[in-house]
Amino acid sequence: MNQTTVPATPDTTVAHRSLAADLLSLTKPRIISLLLVTTIAPMYVAGSPAWSTVLWVALGGYLMAGGANAVNMYLDGDIDHVMERTRLRPIPSGRMSPRSVIAFGVLISTAATYMLAHFVNVLTASLALAGFYFYVFVYTRWLKRSSPQNIVIGGAAGAFPPLVGWAAVTGRVELASIYLFLIVFFWTPPHFWALALNKQGDYGNAHVPMAPLVWGERETIDQMLWYTIVLLALTVLPVCFGVFGLFYLASALLLGGMLLLGVLRVFRERNTKNWAVPAWWVFKFSLLYLALLFAAMGVDRHL
Repeated sequence: MNQTTVPATPDTTVAHRSLAADLLSLTKPRIISLLLVTTIAPMYVAGSPAWSTVLWVALGGYLMAGGANAVNMYLDGDIDHVMERTRLRPIPSGRMSPRSVIAFGVLISTAATYMLAHFVNVLTASLALAGFYFYVFVYTRWLKRSSPQNIVIGGAAGAFPPLVGWAAVTGRVELASIYLFLIVFFWTPPHFWALALNKQGDYGNAHVPMAPLVWGERETIDQMLWYTIVLLALTVLPVCFGVFGLFYLASALLLGGMLLLGVLRVFRERNTKNWAVPAWWVFKFSLLYLALLFAAMGVDRHL
């Protein structure tokens, strides 16, 4: 008996899911989740925003940051393939073309600018767009491959979200919002250098002058400790001026104490080369630290 062979057809559902997964990965959702906390919490510090405003800021903030991350992957497409932690990204793996990646990034950041300007206010959109340009051009295009200060100066891009959230509620950039900007600014170096210590091989292969490669491990760890001390002082200072109360103070002291103990563990091992595990702990905990610190700000203001 003759049998008819039915030719196999490609699974379009799987293909679409793969593309959707790649587009989502371009935005770096895990990183953006922290940025959204530092955007939305300041909104509740500044006042009592409407749910619609919070939703538009969250959506616009996600798309703007996601667009910046996608453009970042486009600009780093020539080095991502030599770094273990980035070689599976859509461009170095060959799943997406560079042109598609930058088109996607520009598209969603443009959509974010319109959303924030139309549904929130122009100042909010302008600040979000300024963060986009700072990350893409100051950090990625200029500092990342030219100076070990790349994280210190370029990392300011990640400190724009509090300004965005504050402006969405008040329509202004005020001293309090700049203070929140500074907290994120001083948090960034110890957070990222903890990762850089453990990823020196990657950055060396890509010829990216991260602090451990240029200054050495000991100097980088010393700088981590000083930035952490300044950060903890900054987080407590608002209580002295009556901006926050006892709930925030207790949260800041507890979280800051845990972060400082972690950095001190790295500091104690700076001459023994046994800093890898504590440095990795500092990197992971610092993410939770910043999220909980900003959440405590919002809760404290509404107690």
